[in-house]
Amino acid sequence: MDRPSLARFADALLGGHDHYGCDRALLQRLLTVAPYAREVAQERRRWQLRVLRHLIRSEGVDQFLDLGCGMPTTDNTHQVAQRLLPGAQVVYVDHDPVVQVHGRAVLEENECVHVTGPDLTDPGATLGDPIVYRHLDFERPVALLLCDVLHHVPCLEHAQYVVRSYVDQLAPGSFVLITHDRLPPDKACVALARDLDRVLGEAGLGSTRRDRAGIVSLFTGLELIEPGVVPLHEWWPCGPRLLPVSHQHLLSLGGVAAKR
Repeated sequence: MDRPSLARFADALLGGHDHYGCDRALLQRLLTVAPYAREVAQERRRWQLRVLRHLIRSEGVDQFLDLGCGMPTTDNTHQVAQRLLPGAQVVYVDHDPVVQVHGRAVLEENECVHVTGPDLTDPGATLGDPIVYRHLDFERPVALLLCDVLHHVPCLEHAQYVVRSYVDQLAPGSFVLITHDRLPPDKACVALARDLDRVLGEAGLGSTRRDRAGIVSLFTGLELIEPGVVPLHEWWPCGPRLLPVSHQHLLSLGGVAAKR
């Protein structure tokens, strides 16, 4: 309770209520070097909303496996999916026991949403988890969400293995969603990335940034949906942009790909 956790810090960043003083203190330190941090976090949620809307309305997906889901806040996967498709099945996986307890308490009355706790970097344990295989039908398409988690796997080959192991078990017509911290794309972003990594690293929440080619390699064997792997605000925006694009917006990439 005296050290920040990824799940609680993300909740604080999104304006939630399930975090501690240490998480809020880290957020204040981060905002001193990255004043757009909250806006970028909301950008990720807006990106996920657009992707889920496309998968449900255009692709007919009705099952979702959200790995490293974090604390339930607002516009979570099940809330977005079930607004569009009541009865959509969602399984959340997070290894943090606090997330598991809180998630079950919040979601216990929703019979189509389930929470479990294997380590997502162990695909065999995750896919073999009774809650996962009981509530998702892997003979039909599933949307697999790996949002802001693979940059916490330091070795690229291991991250590729993790994705490939899940994809091998998905039915054709399934989709994979990935967001990932990016190496600075130009000199203007280097100082910001260095400051971000320093603040989060000192709190034990550091990540491994990868260049675009490394992030694209996580989708090997899949068919990327246009516009491919891009900054999140560039992926099918809903209309003209009203807020400025900061350097921090360029330090994260996202993509969606289909298994055909």
